[in-house]
Amino acid sequence: MAKGHRSQIKRERNENKDNRPSAKLSYARVSVQKACYVLDAIRGKDVETALGILTYSPRYASSIVKKLLESAIANAENNNGLSRNNLYVAECYANKAPTMKRIHPRAQGRAYRIEHLTSHISVVLDER
Repeated sequence: MAKGHRSQIKRERNENKDNRPSAKLSYARVSVQKACYVLDAIRGKDVETALGILTYSPRYASSIVKKLLESAIANAENNNGLSRNNLYVAECYANKAPTMKRIHPRAQGRAYRIEHLTSHISVVLDER
């Protein structure tokens, strides 16, 4: 248990906070595996190259990640005052989110379970 007053504890916790611009999408309707194919393609690239890759990628997840990347770029410009030309994708990852369980009726009164996988996708930018 941390010692000190509540405000002191919060101040110490906020000092260790990551100040890099980022964007996060929760409960995206795409599986982690499918999102990771797209995220692996843009990891480490500068933002202009990453946007080009996402624009012409045929995967469904690329449209989701493209919106998220544009949001992270806007956060960097507006909140942190960083230049768009110097930004690159430092981290991008997808974590498992809750699975939506649905029932599909089948022959002779049976029911098959259908599971819709969801994910939490995060993009973190940094300046070169």
